[in-house]
Amino acid sequence: MEKFSFTHFRRQFPILENLVNEHSLVYFDNAATTQKPVCVIESHNNYYQQSNANVHRASHALSARATAAYESARKKVKKLLNANAEEEIIWTKGSTESINLVAQSWGRTSLQPGDEIVLSYSEHHANIVPWQIVAEQTGAKIKVLPLNKAGQIAIAQLEDFIGERTRIVCVGHISNVIGRINPIENIIRVAKKYQALTLIDGAQAIAHLKVDVSDLDCDFYVFSAHKMYGPTGIGVLYGKQELLEQMPPYQAGGEMIKTVSFEQTTFNQLPHKFEAGTPNIAGVIALGAALEFLEQQDYSGLVTYETALKKYCFRQLSSIPALEFIVDEEPDIPIFSFTLTGHHNHDIATALDSVGIAVRAGHHCTMPLMHYLNITGCIRLSLSAYNSMQEVDFVVQQLEKLTQTDAQSLSTSSVNEIAEANFPQADRLTVDNILSLFAKAKSWDSKHREIMMLGKKQLPLAAKDKTPLSLISGCESHAWLVANENTDGKFCFKADSDAKVIRGLLTIILAAVDNKTAAQIHAFDMNSYFSELGLLQHLSPSRGNGVRAIVQKIQQLVAD
Repeated sequence: MEKFSFTHFRRQFPILENLVNEHSLVYFDNAATTQKPVCVIESHNNYYQQSNANVHRASHALSARATAAYESARKKVKKLLNANAEEEIIWTKGSTESINLVAQSWGRTSLQPGDEIVLSYSEHHANIVPWQIVAEQTGAKIKVLPLNKAGQIAIAQLEDFIGERTRIVCVGHISNVIGRINPIENIIRVAKKYQALTLIDGAQAIAHLKVDVSDLDCDFYVFSAHKMYGPTGIGVLYGKQELLEQMPPYQAGGEMIKTVSFEQTTFNQLPHKFEAGTPNIAGVIALGAALEFLEQQDYSGLVTYETALKKYCFRQLSSIPALEFIVDEEPDIPIFSFTLTGHHNHDIATALDSVGIAVRAGHHCTMPLMHYLNITGCIRLSLSAYNSMQEVDFVVQQLEKLTQTDAQSLSTSSVNEIAEANFPQADRLTVDNILSLFAKAKSWDSKHREIMMLGKKQLPLAAKDKTPLSLISGCESHAWLVANENTDGKFCFKADSDAKVIRGLLTIILAAVDNKTAAQIHAFDMNSYFSELGLLQHLSPSRGNGVRAIVQKIQQLVAD
């Protein structure tokens, strides 16, 4: 095995050569999903080109070939986790479905009123909501483990929450926001003391740690392929064989049966009992390719490089005066979550995107954690071994630039252009004004600056108008909108947001609807408008949802 080479490793990921918004892509959103090496992409394509057939169900050559590759991947996962048997490896769509399977198959049939399910404040929604549903179905109760200042589950308080009534403890190996390794060995030990089961969410750990389920002695362990260089839509549930054999099927259909009659159905053996229907065969095989890819790497060298990258990034981010990490201490894996004083998280993420940097902002599917930490959201940078020190430097440079300037200085040319054009105040801008302004902005970087400048021109909404009734639901940031109808049936709008980028988008939208009748507002094609501005393709799904929420709020107000 060759010594780890960062250059060689990075070259395996073709997407990293792409330009985004006319800048080199800097992909720092690996906690959401990692990029895929060539061998995984080719494996997925090769299945459809050379082996496309259903598994287990036919006697012809293509099916035999597909089945062999499919079950070979199961063997690889067994080896990866050091499970006792292949029957303990169940294919699912991902960590989310794996948790739902356990919650419904084990939880719904085993939990009783008064039983306790123990979670932690740092859990992803996928390890909270399924347990809330099953608790409501069974009468069980949920208890929540607190965290220490470093963001880890507090060891000293375990037995204050895990006790005689605890039936299962479900915690993340590593939080997708905090990046610290939880003391799962201690948690499993205490759970066993009270004869409670344990489920470990390994979605963030699997790409960074060696996981030995036999050594951990957990009852269930779940992870998703797409967070460890594999394809989306495929995940793993590891469960102890004796438990899986006792659990009823999660779904019913083909493959999970032995015999079917209208009088009685008998179920298949493990693992097929939990794999109803035609599975994601290409995804399973591509996961096998991802595991082969990782086996070929110098693991020690990869970990050494990733650790050095993590330490370097932590040190560089720590040098930014306005940056505040959401918890104390350096993370265990390269996940960095923070806020920037005086700047909304979505403004920072959008500004970074305009220069090709992919990060994540918001609550990261951990709303209870955000409430626990008394914040509304944060910025998250999550790195992988294909990221470089130079990329870290570029991101830090951009963050420093954003914290040292305000939106006014980001677009001096825009200020001059607006002054020369003698544009009116933002609440009186017209569609033609907006189209003229954006026609001169060719790149997303320049369009983003224009949005931010328009946000500066948007007049603030009075505090008395920022009420639950004026709040726009569906925006990840806070945004408010009020409307007044004139005697001539035309509507005037005022709006505000705590995010500058949303203030800018509000200005653009209000230019199209202000001083218009309800009929004119409903007739206006907002999609065509944003397309002509060159913005439609640049709106992220969350930002696009925000725009739609604004438009829906306007239509609601004029319809009332």
